[in-house]
Amino acid sequence: MLIPSIVAAVLAATQTVTQIPAKDVSAAFAKGAPLVKGDTYKVDASRREAAGEVEVHETDTDVFYVLDGTATFVTGGTLEGGRTIAPGEIRGKAIKGGDVRTLSKGDVIVIPKGTPHWFRDVPGPITYFVVKAK
Repeated sequence: MLIPSIVAAVLAATQTVTQIPAKDVSAAFAKGAPLVKGDTYKVDASRREAAGEVEVHETDTDVFYVLDGTATFVTGGTLEGGRTIAPGEIRGKAIKGGDVRTLSKGDVIVIPKGTPHWFRDVPGPITYFVVKAK
């Protein structure tokens, strides 16, 4: 399976081995929650049931691995209505232009830092791992 190798590569940069029991992972996906955080990475169990805001991370690259569901996802283009919510974190209402794609079970997408991205349409629940790397 692809995601354990991604997580293993990220964790290899640290001196601590981290194992998260399956029951804790399942519980995290049920609500969408962080799994583990290090100095240069973070792994989240994400769940969406509706469209979200546009996000721009100035210092983090996102790697998504879709476990289940589908969504219309937009990357690039120009952020509309942007506001800073935390250092290096910008949110907005929409993207003008950009590349529209469908994310589905088994897909992996890498979103480089500074790239606007947006779950524009989510017709039902979508679950996905997010690895954030600096």
